[in-house]
Amino acid sequence: MSFRGFVPLLCLSLVAACAARPFYPLPSKIVNQNRQPLQTSRPYNIAHRGSNGEIPEETAAAYMRAIEEGADFIETDILSSKDGVLICFHDVTLDETTDVADHKVFANRKRTYEVQGVNTTGLFIVDFTLEELKKLRVKQRYKFRDQQYNGKFQIITFEEFISIALDAPRVVGIYPEIKNPVLINQHVKWPNGKRFEDKFVETLKKYGYKGSYMSKDWLEKPVFIQSFAPTSLVYISNLTDSPRIFLIDDVTIPTQDTNQSYWEITSDKYLDFIKEYVVGIGPWKDTVVPVKDNYLQVPTDLVARAHAWDLQVHPYTYRDENSFLHFDFHQDPYQEYDYWLNKIGVDGLFTDFTGSLHNFQEWTSPLPK
Repeated sequence: MSFRGFVPLLCLSLVAACAARPFYPLPSKIVNQNRQPLQTSRPYNIAHRGSNGEIPEETAAAYMRAIEEGADFIETDILSSKDGVLICFHDVTLDETTDVADHKVFANRKRTYEVQGVNTTGLFIVDFTLEELKKLRVKQRYKFRDQQYNGKFQIITFEEFISIALDAPRVVGIYPEIKNPVLINQHVKWPNGKRFEDKFVETLKKYGYKGSYMSKDWLEKPVFIQSFAPTSLVYISNLTDSPRIFLIDDVTIPTQDTNQSYWEITSDKYLDFIKEYVVGIGPWKDTVVPVKDNYLQVPTDLVARAHAWDLQVHPYTYRDENSFLHFDFHQDPYQEYDYWLNKIGVDGLFTDFTGSLHNFQEWTSPLPK
């Protein structure tokens, strides 16, 4: 059976077995020495939380769909359960993208914690064990996207996510984020004084992820480690030589661990500093090219300056729906891809619609057969 035919069947089997044990064996049992290598000749297609424009984010089905659609990397956010198991989930609270509200037994778990300087109230992942999290089901974040898969898929662990990539029929990279490390280290404790970042790197090493960018080891198991927290990136530089990406938020949001402004962390002085620890930056796209009244303004020089410091640029997040497309692109996501890849000249894109980006790249810059 072809991989393309396999994915829809997998989605059905996931629906049928969602209450059972995790569907991926750990560690991966599949050995395939002749897989098609990772493409490195054109900008990377990075599946943002999987193909979450179609299937609820950060679920096994969303990642399988992204691989089917041609993703070079599958991207995820790593948090921790109360009992120290690393899981794939974007928000620090469960309220918006799971059915936790339907589980009345958890109603008394609501708490208020400080998250990046803001008091946030909700049902926090750090207050749930893995066993409890596995009882929940994920749902679409946006109401205007397909709702048919709501309530069908579990939260998955970091190890399950890795197994999905390793079991793909071609080499697919992973792009995990060290998410909200300040909060996690405050609320989750591991033996022997280990930190969230230690457990994160240990998991990658367990599955053989190692090597500097474009090394033989890296090409066999590609990975980019990303974080908005520069302290975490500096810390793990002493634990692994795997390439790291410094994420950059909106101009109004300071770094979550060092409280530095956008202007400070995008200065030449700071880029010169951070290049010793990372191979690239991942900025919010509307800070690279400012927007006013939904029209693009004059691009900044951030991409050119990053490239001058030999840093890659992987902006986020590209979404096909009209509500996310600026007027300049005339409701055509291909025009947006063309603008960013060919005019701005970035090195990779985080997209919710992996298939759309893949089709555009195959049309405009096809890989050799």
